[in-house]
Amino acid sequence: MGAGRVAGVSRARALRTRCLGAEGIRDVAGSRTLEDALRYLAATPYRHDVSPGATPSEAQRAVSATLLWHLRVLAGWQPATGADAIRALAAGFEISNAQHHLRSFSAQDPRSASAGAAAADTGHLPPYRLGALATAWRRLAHTRTPSELRAALTASVWGDPGDDSPAAVATGMRVSAAVRLATAVPDAARWAAARLALLFGREVFVVGRGLPEVSVRRAARLLGPRAVGAGSYADFREALPATARWLLDDVDEAADLWRAEARWWNVVERDGRELMRRSRFGPQPVVGAVALLSVDAWRTRGALELAARGGGPGDWTAEVLDAPR
Repeated sequence: MGAGRVAGVSRARALRTRCLGAEGIRDVAGSRTLEDALRYLAATPYRHDVSPGATPSEAQRAVSATLLWHLRVLAGWQPATGADAIRALAAGFEISNAQHHLRSFSAQDPRSASAGAAAADTGHLPPYRLGALATAWRRLAHTRTPSELRAALTASVWGDPGDDSPAAVATGMRVSAAVRLATAVPDAARWAAARLALLFGREVFVVGRGLPEVSVRRAARLLGPRAVGAGSYADFREALPATARWLLDDVDEAADLWRAEARWWNVVERDGRELMRRSRFGPQPVVGAVALLSVDAWRTRGALELAARGGGPGDWTAEVLDAPR
């Protein structure tokens, strides 16, 4: 076992202490105001990017930025293969950057007033600082039109999203990320497949928006051709492979797919804990640490939303995890 792997696993185990945990999340969710919640977070591992007076979206983004920083630190302690795994697990940050960048094009177009108003809500937020976890962001950040962005994606590991619309780019990047994750991180393959099934089901059977053909073909690599070609939600669920169907077993109607979100995070947490225990110095503890840090950040963002609504006592698990967002 190389020294790099030993150091990387040791750092992964140490970073578990950066989680707020169930008790802390309960306290945040029970805060009567968002300011109370922010004051609480100021004494926690999330304090670095949280500022007094932040809006709910700014506070939630600050939590995400802290998670990203922890992942960058963890990646810096890994050998090349470990860093590649973390990069695949952290792909959502680059997707977020690309989405905001694409939205900024509409904000600059005076003919697109509604799009500009939507962009103004989040446009002032800087892109996530990806560091070594970036794949193609440096190139994407220099694009100035939707077509340029699509071309840059096509020339990168992301691949062609099939169109330059915001929906096609966001969905195409998520499909690509899921396929890459399943390939690069076998321990996360079922997370990737199930998450992709949830995405595909929402887009096609809830929103009623078909994916570009290139994204459908890419999704078929994890979900199978029968599933991606299904004409109904029932047929889609029935055709899913076991690696993905587990998430939708109790979701009989497409309109209830939002409930699968909480189940997905619960399973990621459970698997993450198991991965932390499975191997002393193999890659599994690193993947497990990323999972647990990510779950904690997701729940903390949900708790902040509850605080912004007035918080209060109660079953924070049900309120935070089962509310559609």
